[in-house]
Amino acid sequence: MVDSSHPKNSLYAAALIAMGVVYGDIGTSPLYTMNEVFFPEHHPVPLTRENIYGILSLIFWALTSVVSIKYALIILRADNQGEGGTMALLSLALRASTKSRTRRMLTLAGIFGVALFFADSIITPAMSILGAAEGLPLIHDKLKNWVVPATLLIVVALFLMQSRGSGKMGTYFGPIMALWFATLAALGAYHVFQNPGVLRALSPLYGLQFALENLKIAAVVFGAVTLAITGAEALYADMGHFGRKPIQIAWFGFVMPALVINYFGQGALLLHSLDTGVVIKHTFYQQVNHEGLRLALVVLAMLAAIIASQAVISGAFSIARQAMLLGFSPRLTVKHTSHQAQGQIYLPAINWLLCALVVLVVLEFQTSSKLGSAYGFAVTGAMVIDTLLMIAVITGLWKWPRWQLAVFVGVFAIIDGVFFLSNAVKIPSGGWFPLIIALGIFIMMTTWNLGRRLLADQRRANALPMAPMIDHLCADAKRVEGTAVFMTANPDDMPAAMLHNLKHNRVLHERVVLLTVKIEDVPLVPREDRVEVEEMGAGTNFYKVLVRYGFMNTPDIPKALLGYQDGIISFDMMDTSFFVSRETLVPEKSSKMAVWRQRLCVLLARNSQPAHAFFKIPTNRVLELGAQVKL
Repeated sequence: MVDSSHPKNSLYAAALIAMGVVYGDIGTSPLYTMNEVFFPEHHPVPLTRENIYGILSLIFWALTSVVSIKYALIILRADNQGEGGTMALLSLALRASTKSRTRRMLTLAGIFGVALFFADSIITPAMSILGAAEGLPLIHDKLKNWVVPATLLIVVALFLMQSRGSGKMGTYFGPIMALWFATLAALGAYHVFQNPGVLRALSPLYGLQFALENLKIAAVVFGAVTLAITGAEALYADMGHFGRKPIQIAWFGFVMPALVINYFGQGALLLHSLDTGVVIKHTFYQQVNHEGLRLALVVLAMLAAIIASQAVISGAFSIARQAMLLGFSPRLTVKHTSHQAQGQIYLPAINWLLCALVVLVVLEFQTSSKLGSAYGFAVTGAMVIDTLLMIAVITGLWKWPRWQLAVFVGVFAIIDGVFFLSNAVKIPSGGWFPLIIALGIFIMMTTWNLGRRLLADQRRANALPMAPMIDHLCADAKRVEGTAVFMTANPDDMPAAMLHNLKHNRVLHERVVLLTVKIEDVPLVPREDRVEVEEMGAGTNFYKVLVRYGFMNTPDIPKALLGYQDGIISFDMMDTSFFVSRETLVPEKSSKMAVWRQRLCVLLARNSQPAHAFFKIPTNRVLELGAQVKL
């Protein structure tokens, strides 16, 4: 337990926990990065002294420029109420832009960034666990055929455990990853001590010279070096859970030194093999010669891979919920796995979709080397989008001087461009998989959002204005006891559910509430600012109620209404009925939406969670009134 009376202790404890959540992905990169450079199944880099120095230099400066400078020092400053991630960065970028065309382009870029994150959420578990399991044949040759089955067993078990929540497991993540990074540093330091000359590769000249002399295989090299920085985006995505300082302390104080030392240790091992003729099959696992210790290393690597996978799966759940709240995804069932931590959620549909796709990836690619071609595309694509959104924030919100903006764009546009293009050329050999997944998710999200906007336009065009109807309703409609809450997107128009209720039941409740839920472009809306009530005419007992949430809040309408204390109106759930329109979408040939998109939108709507369940309204207090709506 962290002693809150000592801020430094609290900060370091948070840094330790952050090690288990934030750095799992990048922390398992040493399992396969050097192997993918020198011993891949296709296009290996020749194993020479100059090439070893060049690759180590490129890895070190990639970690320094992309992770340390771009993410840890610059992008972590772009906090949106303390939160990070693509959605938070997109909302900041939109706040900084006023032109509708620019806002649309930024939104599309942000959505595609989210889609790439989902693709990465599929590849990361497969890559990490496969990379760890590939140590089994080095323990015994007969275990070679168990690499894929062992990976599949771990993957399925991991997804089966998601419904129980990650809270209990999370308490062990930090210490296990701390042990992992300490092991990386110890192994690397041992081999660097045996061959300290490897440290000359810290000079950027070796990397530059290697790149210039190997232009023909530059795409292969930079694509492999990308593997060393996969997971860099997690520094920003998880900022809301830990804060900027603990993430920076963990990175600069422990994680980066351990990674660099281990990479250089693997380089020293390769140099030793050149001098002695020792055959290297796996640069990471052959850092240990003793069979018993190697078995322990494989077990520890598998634990680290599981933690890396768990972090990205939890991130996918969080991003999916944000997309739902912002109107880019149909409503899905969200289950909370902790009474204390709001962010610990479980989405069954997302969980089993991810599980099926990860299993498919493992069966399709079989080895981390083949999968390496697919891994980098999603990561570098997301990094390019982060840079584009950051440029909008820097120019619109931070107001940096032009020379500073020019330096940022010049440096990181080149770095991101090189890494992205080097992975783009690998689309035929594996990069097609994350591209197809990302495009599919992008099409789904944009189709759903477009369908929602077209339906909203249609409702506005056909709606009756509410204000002129109130006096007429008060005079003519029969009133019954209780409170009726009509959920509506626009309280100035008569809700369709109210119109159907009057038509069929011919009564109005004593108090009528037109309730609108608004999702703000901020992560969190405090409880005291959540509910606004306005009376629609004195003595009419008609009220407008606005309930505001951030895209990381969990909507709970009854809880919000019961928490309202300003006195204009009070709520008793046992005396309140909620009226909700249940719309059945029908494709229309004359629609502004393509027919195939209409059918996709209808399919998504049919599988969407009912509004009352999503907003946690008790089933016995809900009346659904159905209607067919042409899309």
